[in-house]
Amino acid sequence: MTEQQHTRARGPYAKSAQRSIEILDAATTVFATHGYRGGSLRDIARELDLSLTSIVHHFGTKYELLEAVLERADKTTTGNESFDFDAACAERGVADATLGRVRSSLERPELLRLFAILAAESSAPTHPAHDWFVERYRRKTAALAQAFSYDQEMGRVDPERDPILLSRLLIGAWDGIQLQWLIDPTADMNAAMRAFFEWKIPEALQGT
Repeated sequence: MTEQQHTRARGPYAKSAQRSIEILDAATTVFATHGYRGGSLRDIARELDLSLTSIVHHFGTKYELLEAVLERADKTTTGNESFDFDAACAERGVADATLGRVRSSLERPELLRLFAILAAESSAPTHPAHDWFVERYRRKTAALAQAFSYDQEMGRVDPERDPILLSRLLIGAWDGIQLQWLIDPTADMNAAMRAFFEWKIPEALQGT
């Protein structure tokens, strides 16, 4: 295949990938503003001046689009830039990785608002995203417990502490502090999270 032919072959795919990103961006805005039940595919199509058919062509159903939005938001910083939190925990420890993630969150209020609204909505067992959030919290708790266990092996956290309890406390504090910041952006989210570590796991802050 010549370079010119290769470029032509990639063209439609590149445009389709870009369109998918645009739809995800618009869906993030709509769901973060109106929630899942309040936001519609027509609202998302209207944001981009697209037809409803175009949205369905890329993502199929409203729930499939929601799932794609949540999966992307869970693995990125500002929406499109990947962030490997597990790797950061292993390299620098849970405390340092968490505070780094908190600082990046200051640039992504829309994504935090998305999770805050949808997590509250999905507490109802009948909500389409209920199972997704149940699995997310189970997965996050297990991953953080493993990261805390590794910190204990590395001498960064007291080995007498319960890694599972630490992970649940961290998730609870983190979610609550983020919500307070979303409601009142003058609240210092970074200082509050650092205070959590100083109170509960002070040894984890050594070197941060």
